[in-house]
Amino acid sequence: MPARAIGGFLLRRAVLLVPLLVAVSFLCFMLVRLGGQDPVAMLAGPTATAAELEMVRRNLALDQPVWAQFLVWLGKVLSGDLGRSWISNRPVLTELLDRAPATLELLLYGVGLGALVGIPVGLKAAQKPDGAFDQVSRFLSLLGFSTPTYWLALMALFVFFYLLAWAPPGMGRISLMVDPPPRITGSYLWDAMLGGQWEAARSAAAQLVLPVLCIAIISAAPIVKQTRAIALEVLASDYIRYARAQGLPAGEVRRMVLRNSMVPVVTFVGTELAGLVGTTALIEYVFAWGGIGQFGLNAIIQGDFAVVQGYVLLLALFSVLVFLVVDVLVMLLEPRAVRA
Repeated sequence: MPARAIGGFLLRRAVLLVPLLVAVSFLCFMLVRLGGQDPVAMLAGPTATAAELEMVRRNLALDQPVWAQFLVWLGKVLSGDLGRSWISNRPVLTELLDRAPATLELLLYGVGLGALVGIPVGLKAAQKPDGAFDQVSRFLSLLGFSTPTYWLALMALFVFFYLLAWAPPGMGRISLMVDPPPRITGSYLWDAMLGGQWEAARSAAAQLVLPVLCIAIISAAPIVKQTRAIALEVLASDYIRYARAQGLPAGEVRRMVLRNSMVPVVTFVGTELAGLVGTTALIEYVFAWGGIGQFGLNAIIQGDFAVVQGYVLLLALFSVLVFLVVDVLVMLLEPRAVRA
């Protein structure tokens, strides 16, 4: 595909993202203010006088109209200032960036494993609708849909750690008896392997198994269902019926089905990746993972005003980035999408 066409496609998407990001920023800004919590009272403390409350309100520009507050906040966001956490007294952006690799490795490994299992299962189930394999896969998919995320994580710990003693306790990203490796990528597993610390790498890999499996189960269930539905639609199309009538081998027909199913399947997996960021927060909380999900939940519980704004904004930006990557993948899989 010509580089000029790719550049034009990305430029059009970037232009469309500008008003979207402004709208997302405004929604993030208003979401916290509609929560009913007064950040001034939390920041000033329970013993603050009326004068101290007013001073804090004025310093934070909260005494101005909402539109003026938004412009002040947006200007700071564009300069990389998301405020400071009133609990840790550290910049919110620093806190989020420090924890982002932990969440990303959990999310990418989990959804990646779910896609590696869910896509082939969905395609195979569509080959013989209502057959034994199709019915079993549909039942397991429904079971995955119906299982609460936090319950699945707790049961995984109960069975594999408490009963069978196959897994380490859910107490972070690495054993408390092992020193974390020097930070390179932010992933303990990769940092330990890059530094040659194999004991730390084994510990980090062991800690990853249960939370990644939980996310893989949660993501695989809808991927199986959606892939099956997409493949059934492709199998019912005229060109597949024509290919079968011409006597093409079954393997060639399956490759045609896979090729023509990939664009909607990739789009759905991208949607799953963006949508599971919030779900990952529950997994992180159960396993004490220390990523942005657990950090954001703690901020919501404790009323850390600036962190909640930054957390919600980061989730929204991540979703926008995922959809942009999906657009690029769709463009590579189906070049006619460039003209869309």
